[in-house]
Amino acid sequence: MAASAVGGNHLHTTWKHIVIIVTTLLLLSAPSVCAQCRILRCNSDFVAATLEIGVIGGGGKDGANAVYCSALRSYALCTQRTARACRGDLAYHSAVQGIEDLLIQHRCPKTGPTAQPRPLPQAPLSRDGCFYEKGFMQREGRAPEYLHCGVFGDPHIRTFNEEFQTCAVQGAWPLIDNQYLYIQATSTPTRGSSYTTILTKITVILKNWRECAELQIYQAELDNVPPAFVDGSVTGGDRRGHQSLRVHSHDPGRHAEIWATHIGTTIVVRQVGRSLSLSVRSPRAIVESYTPEQDLQLCVWGCPVSQRLETPYAHPSTPAYTHCSSLLPVRDVYFQACLFDLQVTGDLNSSASAVAALEDARAMISDPDRVHLLTDRAGNNPPSLPVALALSILVETLRRTFLGPV
Repeated sequence: MAASAVGGNHLHTTWKHIVIIVTTLLLLSAPSVCAQCRILRCNSDFVAATLEIGVIGGGGKDGANAVYCSALRSYALCTQRTARACRGDLAYHSAVQGIEDLLIQHRCPKTGPTAQPRPLPQAPLSRDGCFYEKGFMQREGRAPEYLHCGVFGDPHIRTFNEEFQTCAVQGAWPLIDNQYLYIQATSTPTRGSSYTTILTKITVILKNWRECAELQIYQAELDNVPPAFVDGSVTGGDRRGHQSLRVHSHDPGRHAEIWATHIGTTIVVRQVGRSLSLSVRSPRAIVESYTPEQDLQLCVWGCPVSQRLETPYAHPSTPAYTHCSSLLPVRDVYFQACLFDLQVTGDLNSSASAVAALEDARAMISDPDRVHLLTDRAGNNPPSLPVALALSILVETLRRTFLGPV
């Protein structure tokens, strides 16, 4: 009897792992489904962690089971962090339910140590080791995938995951916080308003990275967008005559562009009207190089739900609608931002921030079809019906194969 029970538990565990693995492979063939939901990364990290244990399902040894429980808790933490972007995603909800079942089955406490994140591979630096794009193409045989984040106006945020939000956040908030880069923005209330805010300060910290770059700080404030780092230098990370870091400006005091070639990242800071704005272009691998503790990043997760503002409706006959239409003929998120800022401030000049943000997006996004982010693309769409049906059939087939008919 005991042997039969153990065998049944092992079959049940194996079945759940196969569902997770095959679901991951299925999602790989449907990138449009998981474009904004990060469950695929959670799945792959968990599968990699359990395979490293040596016995899928944790085995029977106490030591292996403790490691397995740590991997499960990490898996649960990963799903919690991506819950906002995975609303309506079938694979996400299947993973959450599977984690609960496995925690109970293996008697794993819900609190305790978690699996350490896998360190990023660091091959010895070649001659072009401080040129991110060249090094990536040599390793992968293709150009890296670049992501874009824009923060401007009230402020409005276009996240790396192509979500669009208008935020009422006040004080200092991290926009980006990963292993290579930290960017913080400070928002203050606009005059005469208790809930609308503007960016008044931006701090950029480029972290030390091997022999390519030493720590460097850039800071801009309203009416002072300097064309140099805080120490007065305009370059850094000199290696074989090449500087990994460089600050450039074609309008000192109101514009600065920071190039960090060792991480393939471009940062543009502007003052438009009475507000600062930020645009970032960075490779996906750099954007995603953060630990579970670095969970507050407006450019990655967006602003807290309690701090989000809805765009007020504007009739096509209103002056605001007419003015924004003349500047931004596509009814995209930049048009929405223009309407919001103009209706809140009543100042025609406030529309300039949306126009400048769109120009930065055009310069930073290589695919023209992705520049004009539309409202229906800014939300999270549930999986398509064919994918949902395929997943349902897959789960039922595996259930019958391993557990037999009910």
